[in-house]
Amino acid sequence: MIRVLIADDHHVVRRGLQFFLKTQKDIEVVGEAKNGAEALRLVEQLQPDIVLMDLVMPEMDGIEATKKIKARWPEVQVLMLTSFSDKDHVLPAIEAGAAGYQLKDIEPDDLVISIRQVMRGESIMHPAATTKLEETLREEENLPHVKNPLTPREMDVLAELTKGKSNREIAASLFVTEKTVKTHISNIFAKLEVQDRTQAALYAVKHGLTEGSGK
Repeated sequence: MIRVLIADDHHVVRRGLQFFLKTQKDIEVVGEAKNGAEALRLVEQLQPDIVLMDLVMPEMDGIEATKKIKARWPEVQVLMLTSFSDKDHVLPAIEAGAAGYQLKDIEPDDLVISIRQVMRGESIMHPAATTKLEETLREEENLPHVKNPLTPREMDVLAELTKGKSNREIAASLFVTEKTVKTHISNIFAKLEVQDRTQAALYAVKHGLTEGSGK
């Protein structure tokens, strides 16, 4: 079972999410929080696998709550579920440690898929948020160079990872084993000095590392 905690300041949103998620055989809603501070207390008490986190909430917002959750319980994954797709919200959320970023207009079935993907350690971002973030990051000037350049094969893996593909999908696309993919991803994390797939994907976009890969 995937144990999910819902953190949102709107009662109707929490009720709607709980009603739908309870219909899924592999998902258990273990609690609800009205703000980030309450989410922290419930994470400590309930130890969920995933927190569905709103961004704008009273007492403590979703970004600050995510930072504190990832600092104390790094194994707990945070999936942002919000109405905001602008860079001022997306980038801070990812930098705080969120494994995924979805908008509240997402179809219920797609939300379930996102929860399962985050549970598998994959990174998920809503297309609208991805587009706006990419446009902003590519406009930045004076970007630092990568300290430890990636090999051509690592560049290929990073390009596939940036598309949100799983290890199995990357292995099939590049005609290698999943074990080889895992090794490449580990090396990529170390060289880019990032902690997870989402941060690696954002780093790749920000520094143009996927441009021309596979050539």
